[in-house]
Parts: sequence; structure tokens; C-alpha cells
Amino acid sequence: MLYPMFGMIALSGLVVILLYGSRFILISQVVSSGNGLERAKHADETRPHLPGVFRNITDNYNHIFEQPTLFYAVVIYLHLVNQGDEANVMLAWGYVIARLAHSIIQITINHVPLRILFFVVSGFCLLAMIVREVLRLL
Repeated sequence: MLYPMFGMIALSGLVVILLYGSRFILISQVVSSGNGLERAKHADETRPHLPGVFRNITDNYNHIFEQPTLFYAVVIYLHLVNQGDEANVMLAWGYVIARLAHSIIQITINHVPLRILFFVVSGFCLLAMIVREVLRLL
């Protein structure tokens, strides 16, 4: 049950590395052009001016730390109550794979209909784990 969670952690780490890399490139460009970094005080003001792929990375970074926090809680809970059965493990891996696909799509082509498909699949996997546990407790 914990391996899928580590898969999600690894994906999050990869997105953090991409974010830092993109920021390093942007900061280097700003500094080498003689401009100060003061205009980057507020992310919501800066984000619209980022080049496309860098904005996609930033958006994906934000997404990777939203819903997946619930995934971590569910996985830890299921592990602690010994409900890491084959179905839950498959659903957890399904969640991670769908989130990986979502990230790849968002960072590269950012095709929203395809991205939404993988978002919905990941949400289904997460909700299925929760519903299975609720039904077990009833």
C-alpha cells in the first residue's frame, strides 16, 4: 500500500525539480538582463507573464499539492487499518498513474480535455478507495 504513495511522492519530487529548474532559468535571465527581481514579489502577478511551459510547470506544481494530500491521508489510513488489499493497491496505483499522465499532459501539450480525463480517473480511484472503506465500516 505504501509503494503507490511513494510513487506519488516521487512524482511530486520530480515536479519540484522541474519548478526549481524553470525558476533558475527565469531568475538567470532577469538578472543577466539587468532587471531586479522585485517584480516577482507576488506569484499571482508574475504567473501570467511566464513563458507557456514554465506556467504549465507552475500550475502542475500547485495541482500536485492539492488533491494528492487526500490521497496520502487515505493511503496511510488504509495501511494503518490493514486494508492494503489487492483492490486498494490497484486503485492506489491507478491514482498515481493517472496523476502522472495528468502531469505529463499539463506540462507538455496542456490539452485540457485529455487532462480532465486523467483528473477524473484519478479522482475515481481515490473515491473508490474511500467508498470501499466506508462500506467495510458499515
